Amino acid sequence: MSFLSRRGALGRRRTAPETPPVPQPLPAVDLSPGRPALLPVSPAVPAPRWAAGHRDALRAVVAEHGAVLVRGLGLRDAAEAEAVFRQLGGGTLLGERETFAPRRTHADGVYSSTPWPPNQPMCMHHESSYTREFPGLLLLACLRPADRGGATGLADAEAVLAALPAGLAERFERDGWLLTRSYNDEVGASVEEAFGTADRDAIERYCRAGGVDVSWQPDGSLRTRQRRPAVVRHPVTGRRCWFNQIAFLNAWTMDPEVRAYLVDLYGPDGLPFDTRHGDGEPIGADVVETLNAVYEAHTVRTPWLPGDLLLVDNIRCAHSREPYEGPREVLVGFTDPVRLSDHDTKDEVSFV
Repeated sequence: MSFLSRRGALGRRRTAPETPPVPQPLPAVDLSPGRPALLPVSPAVPAPRWAAGHRDALRAVVAEHGAVLVRGLGLRDAAEAEAVFRQLGGGTLLGERETFAPRRTHADGVYSSTPWPPNQPMCMHHESSYTREFPGLLLLACLRPADRGGATGLADAEAVLAALPAGLAERFERDGWLLTRSYNDEVGASVEEAFGTADRDAIERYCRAGGVDVSWQPDGSLRTRQRRPAVVRHPVTGRRCWFNQIAFLNAWTMDPEVRAYLVDLYGPDGLPFDTRHGDGEPIGADVVETLNAVYEAHTVRTPWLPGDLLLVDNIRCAHSREPYEGPREVLVGFTDPVRLSDHDTKDEVSFV
């Protein structure tokens, strides 16, 4: 630096590096019946800086209520959503593996919501509950709500488990559930989209590590089977939670015409995805209807507004999506990885 430039620097007023604001108490949480806990805010600083200063307080609200909808941040685009997600996730966002439908990647660790026909509901499920490692916290940002419908519903997993018919819950808790997948290039995620590679050796190594049975078909396509617990204990509270995608990924949840078409095209054992009891026995339509009815009885929802942020404890709360009309843009990030320590379906499922 020259003498003149040094003088110029000394002549200017120095600006202190930006630091997170001193955390202020959050406003009271609105606990109106029938909708998620709602936190109205009016930040005086940019949303990422506000999130950095209130990270612990927001996580405490999620720990108490299972989820919280933050309204008033005014999130505008993917870059701002990513910055907020990273602040709330402690700088770490997770990638996605074994996806059943390819998402659009907006930024590193920031994805579109799962592509699903807008005229069909997306039933209740826990994100990636069929994998050995899954996110403990979901972060969702609404950049554009649908013209009609499209709300994200939430259901408390403890309450759902308590409300299920005792015999049904006991069977799933004892035997777990089985996910079967048949990958193709026409429906759902391809092998490469799901595993991030088309290399057979790499896929088989990943599957062995994750407790997934692999079967390569004569035509070169891949079929997999994985048995998972239907009930787990929350790693923080120790409470038993109904945690799975039994109903959502079951063939009986599909639109009847779509199901008939896929069965005719691939056969009953070649569907892109389907679920069974942990002992391999098929799950009847009546079971799926019962599960979805219990979910609906315990669902809370509220319409999205532009700029909304939703934090969801992925183990404690299942989530869904209503049918909708018009464009809809909701981004999602995953953080707080949780890993099953084993694949058993005993009551005492633990985490590492």
